[in-house]
Amino acid sequence: MSSTFLVTGATGNVGRHAVTLLLEAGARVRALTRDPAAARLPDGAEAVGGDLTEPDSLKAALDGVDGVFLVWPTVSGDHAAPAAVETLAGAAGHIVYLSARGVSDAPEESQGFILGSHARMERLIAASGAAWTFLRPSGFAVNTLQWAEQIRTTGTVRWVYGNAGRSLIHERDIAAVGVRALLDDGHAGAAHVLTGPRTLTQIEQVAAIGTAIGRPVRWVETPAEEVRRGILARGYPAEMADAILAGQAAMAASPEPVTPTVEQVTGRPATSYLQWAADHADAFR
Repeated sequence: MSSTFLVTGATGNVGRHAVTLLLEAGARVRALTRDPAAARLPDGAEAVGGDLTEPDSLKAALDGVDGVFLVWPTVSGDHAAPAAVETLAGAAGHIVYLSARGVSDAPEESQGFILGSHARMERLIAASGAAWTFLRPSGFAVNTLQWAEQIRTTGTVRWVYGNAGRSLIHERDIAAVGVRALLDDGHAGAAHVLTGPRTLTQIEQVAAIGTAIGRPVRWVETPAEEVRRGILARGYPAEMADAILAGQAAMAASPEPVTPTVEQVTGRPATSYLQWAADHADAFR
């Protein structure tokens, strides 16, 4: 009989690919969702109701599972993290956790906001008694969909630090590594740092989108304070706005490196940003 895996965040950018890839590998898949009736899942996936921030609601979803692909509601769900990890570890033999590049391995190091949330989750999982694998991707290519409305309406991107270099990764590649970690031996105790195949500046990313949609897209450098006001206007806290801008400045000074991990784990090269843009071209047209 095939193994059974629980995927959380199963309707999100990474989780939906994890569901598909596990099914293609012949595994049984349960997809955790707050509203199973509304979930649009591939044929063969079992939608199961539950909420990670309410650990008691997870028991039915965890019955008989061999492993969990864990996408956690970072920051917003941290109050429930200790109880949720204890519940997951008590039922599953292996937890593959979607973390983030930049999380420190030093438990005494203090890291703010998002990285701090991921670091705390990693520590909880590592101490839980379950086998674990951490996925630490660089920036998600899918986050550049934030430019889609600007590109559709003006053909330009107004943002900050155009020379910031990122090794953006396709969300499908993150899922693919996580699935191999669940299905294959040798990944327990590993913290996989995942990137795309090249480092591109944001200006180069915008040019790639233009290539994908068949018309030029222009970059317009925007003052950091103006961008900060726009982030705050969308409802994000000041701490997050400052962290975003500090991260952009850091990548302009020191571009993100590239790792070979995607190819080493999956047996195929990481997907290019140009291919990602082609896969999502309709969002920018």
